[in-house]
Amino acid sequence: VARRLSLKRHPECHSMAGGKAIEHLAQTGNQELLTFRLPMQHYRNCDFSFSGLQNLVNNAIVQKEKEEGIQEGEILSCVKDVAAAVQHAVAVHIIQRTYRAMLFCIKNSILPSKNATLVVSGGVASNQYIQKGLQNLADANDFALLCPPPRLCTDNGVMIAWNGIERLRAGLGVLHSTDGIRYEPR
Repeated sequence: VARRLSLKRHPECHSMAGGKAIEHLAQTGNQELLTFRLPMQHYRNCDFSFSGLQNLVNNAIVQKEKEEGIQEGEILSCVKDVAAAVQHAVAVHIIQRTYRAMLFCIKNSILPSKNATLVVSGGVASNQYIQKGLQNLADANDFALLCPPPRLCTDNGVMIAWNGIERLRAGLGVLHSTDGIRYEPR
């Protein structure tokens, strides 16, 4: 969305990563000026998907560009409102799906009855708006919320590699030989 909105060309956001730029602009935008249908509402599972939302946002941006008579790559006058609406839709989707997962874990006794913890990492954990929504969700369900500091939430590859290091040290799920393993592309 940040790329489609050309936020690298926005004077307030030229040096920011896309997610940070969306969050920055959303702070002064009006999320109610645009409403995006939430993804996967007819699926009663815990999966996340943002492709449908991305299409809706792209269509809304195209429509706004036509209304404002500007070309793709130029900054919309309502860019802050688009950022706020997108951030809100993403947050609600994440919170709803996380709540389903929490209920599933509670119902199936997967988590301890006391001291359950919701851990949020990756880029999403550094977004304060989303983090606040997840904090409210955790508080309402007697969960602790654990988010690493934003400086450790910028690259999922680093977190995956660190998890691999910890699993290797613990000897958990580590193959010492790949002989006989057949790989198939999806």
